[in-house]
Amino acid sequence: MHDDRTLVEARLKRVLDERIRPAVYPESVPLDVAVWHAPGEPVPVAEGLAATPEPIEVGARWGAPWGTSWFRVTGTVPEAWAGKTVEALLDLGFDENMPGFQCEGLVYRPDGTPVKGLNPRNQWVRIGAPVEGGEEVRLHVEAASNPVILDYHPFLPTQLGDKETAGSEPQYTLTRMDLAVLDETVWELVLDLEVLGELMAELPVESARRWDILRAVEKALDAVDLQDVGATAAAARERLAVVLAEPAVPSAHRISAVGHAHIDSAWLWPLRETVRKVARTTSNMTALIEDEPEFVFAMSQAQQWAWVKEHRPEVWARVKKAVAEGRFVPAGGMWVESDTNMAGSEAMARQFVHGKRFFLDEFGIENDEAWLPDTFGFAAGLPQIIKAAGSKWLLTQKISWSQTNKFPHHTFQWEGIDGTRIFTHFPPVDTYNCSMRGSELAHAAKNFKDKGVARHSLAPTGWGDGGGGTTREMVAKAARVRDLEGSATVVWETPAEFFKKAEAEYPNAPVWVGELYLELHRATLTSQAKTKQGNRRSEHLLREAELWAATAAVRTGFPYPYEELDRIWKTVLLHQFHDILPGSSIAWVHREARRTYERVAEELTGIIDAAQRALAGEGGTELVFNSAPHRRDGVPAGGAQPAAVASEVTLAPRVGGGHVLDNGLLKVEIDARGLVVSAYDIDADRETIAPGRAANLLQIHPDFPNMWDAWDVDEFYRNTVTDLLDADEVVPGEDGVSVRIVRSFGASRVTQVLSLAPGERRLGIDTEVDWHETEKFLKLAFPLDVHAERYASETQFGHFYRPTHTNTSWEAAKFEACNHRFVHIEEPGWGVALVNDSTYGHDVTRTVRDSDSGTTTTVRVSLLRAPRFPDPETDQGVHRFRHALVPGAGIGDAVREGWRINLPERRVSGEREVAPLVEVAQDAVVVTAVKLADDGSGDVVVRFHESRGGRTRATLTAGFEVGDVTVTDLLERPLADAAAPRRDGDRVTLSLRPFELVTLRLTRA
Repeated sequence: MHDDRTLVEARLKRVLDERIRPAVYPESVPLDVAVWHAPGEPVPVAEGLAATPEPIEVGARWGAPWGTSWFRVTGTVPEAWAGKTVEALLDLGFDENMPGFQCEGLVYRPDGTPVKGLNPRNQWVRIGAPVEGGEEVRLHVEAASNPVILDYHPFLPTQLGDKETAGSEPQYTLTRMDLAVLDETVWELVLDLEVLGELMAELPVESARRWDILRAVEKALDAVDLQDVGATAAAARERLAVVLAEPAVPSAHRISAVGHAHIDSAWLWPLRETVRKVARTTSNMTALIEDEPEFVFAMSQAQQWAWVKEHRPEVWARVKKAVAEGRFVPAGGMWVESDTNMAGSEAMARQFVHGKRFFLDEFGIENDEAWLPDTFGFAAGLPQIIKAAGSKWLLTQKISWSQTNKFPHHTFQWEGIDGTRIFTHFPPVDTYNCSMRGSELAHAAKNFKDKGVARHSLAPTGWGDGGGGTTREMVAKAARVRDLEGSATVVWETPAEFFKKAEAEYPNAPVWVGELYLELHRATLTSQAKTKQGNRRSEHLLREAELWAATAAVRTGFPYPYEELDRIWKTVLLHQFHDILPGSSIAWVHREARRTYERVAEELTGIIDAAQRALAGEGGTELVFNSAPHRRDGVPAGGAQPAAVASEVTLAPRVGGGHVLDNGLLKVEIDARGLVVSAYDIDADRETIAPGRAANLLQIHPDFPNMWDAWDVDEFYRNTVTDLLDADEVVPGEDGVSVRIVRSFGASRVTQVLSLAPGERRLGIDTEVDWHETEKFLKLAFPLDVHAERYASETQFGHFYRPTHTNTSWEAAKFEACNHRFVHIEEPGWGVALVNDSTYGHDVTRTVRDSDSGTTTTVRVSLLRAPRFPDPETDQGVHRFRHALVPGAGIGDAVREGWRINLPERRVSGEREVAPLVEVAQDAVVVTAVKLADDGSGDVVVRFHESRGGRTRATLTAGFEVGDVTVTDLLERPLADAAAPRRDGDRVTLSLRPFELVTLRLTRA
């Protein structure tokens, strides 16, 4: 037989595009359209419905950036259409290639009942099936003219990312407003041909199945009268029936499709627009659930559910009904799909506490899975947190974006720093916006790394980010490949149903130990410094507020601010979303975040002040309150007492220029350039700074990645570096015992103050940068005379090690990494810690000295970037950072100093000392939370963990009379399998394994 394959395939494409798809709607009449443009921000639905619109014609421009327009469409179904299926086709000016990234609409009936969302791939509204003819049609569309930020030429700087700079130029052209007849047979034919055509393209050319499909398609096309498609569509479908009925082979890959609409809680739109994106999507999905009996939809992020409940009660009612039917599934059990690299220990725990509790309270549903398809890598402390929240599975897809190394598994056990293992799945379809195309299903089957031992994978199916979720076309395609030869098989299932099958078939899944590092988007550890500082500060203020409010409540009857703390926690957790905290959102988002963090700080500081004053009482004695989890300057952790007398620090001129700081423990030489050329540990008789090198060295690099400006820093940035050596001033500080350094470069200026802490081996470095550079990367370097093949960086509830070398491509790819409060580098018996109050990104490299071949290790802190997309003014302005270099530090010192710099002492005048509400004697055990139980019972909840990576026995002493002691999960529920702690009155003793996390609930006798 002659090979006519390409001829038939080309024929299929043209006939589909030019004849069959246009025949889906063979008849149409125009609707009458009027519009009212809401002034300013979106208005309530009732106001939009009641507004008086003005006529508008198809072809007219509409929609200022970020505006809201209320369209009213009216018309009459022609009598001649009686017995037919009729839909309204409402095209607001969509580009079908941009679902989720442009204008959107939500359709209402005149009484305010939501109907469904309008999106580029979902422009229809069902009027009747069948109609009687003569029906009056009246619909209202709340249309959002969200501008296109990420255009066909992506990453171009734009002012459209903030309403304050976006202007008023209309963004869209009203394209179609019609009533139309839907020919359902033609629609089904389109889906038949699409499924077979897409499957055919994925099969080997030499396979018989491909040729069977080709011949069937050819016969179907022969049956179509191109001038009367509707009359011949049924005959064409008959010629495809046999090939569509051939069952899949027994070894076919099995895909669990989950209806999905990944909605970034903020990104290229502000938070307020996400509220509406969620309403549109949930309206769409509840409508689809009513139409499609097998379809199942899952939605994560309890915050988004809460938005629907608060802002769209009429949509919420439909959602609750679908949840009760098991068709609309709460997923993930987190408040938002947060960043997991930078979120602190308690914040990561509270993501699950607030997320799971919302779903339990609203629906009685307990989530077993963490659902994070789009998060930019996963910290090594996360498995223990997932388990402590009562969950056991994790889903993500993002690691498939890694640029250098291909992850070796799709289903595996992920082991965290404490040994906890979580059953984890990466969907091999490599997208969280699967649309059921044949190429996607074939890719999932071919790509699946665990063939031979496992057969199941998951496909999150639907358009995200306000693109409308799953479409009826996707459901129709899934029905055709449920059991189809040549294809993976597809069935709609909940995440839990998938995970149960996957876990059962793969009981000995391979293990991956340590962080799941994304070899991409590394610059998100630095972009938008003020957002990151706001997060870090809020996390620690929340710790203080809970600690002192709980202490005051127990000791003085102070009213514990349950509602305020709950609300503030949820605000902070929202802003840990994986495009807010990482700094990858538009200017509007980060402008609002800065203001939100200011309000949070003001409110939490008020709670802290009130609680501390209640504890201190009236009096003139200056008391130092220590919120850190370690004793500090004689003040116990969680207690307050009069300040100790500080030891002496001296400042002297340095031979050759510069200054010398000395406190008897550490002697620091700062040369005339303002660089630290020596940091001498007097007791250890040991120099900290690498020979011939200088620390506190600011370095600037060009920073223009190949794409994803705010997200990425590409390795070639290191090829060009400028050391900022020239100083405008190197003078004594105002206190007379510090050194002030001023530098100018480009259009920017840096002011630093270097100081020694009395009685401590700690060099404080306060840096203020007035930053006005563009596409530059600012680093602060510390070359250290330490031989280290690995270094420790803090993560949630512990730390983990990364190599300093680049033996393998996996190691080389980690050229920018995340730490929380500290990085620690050590030789046996002596180490150095670098601690910070608000930075996350860093790099660590090794150097071999020419003189004696000894190795030194350089730690560089990432301070600032200046990408121009999506916020063209990223990080412009004044920033303040605090770091401290701690020579002679063991890992315990690194932990302690990291807490110290983030929780500075507070001084309050009063009459009485404050004993800690709870004390833990062992320094290795860190208390991360002291609070009252969320249920309002008055029980005291204490969370702590082993912080050094070793086994220990912890004795907790309560400063109040204790009734019962219960080991609980993160949600403060008793753990059935937990060993009862040993009691001795108000003392509780437990054994902790390395990095073990424990939550205790103490009832007050």
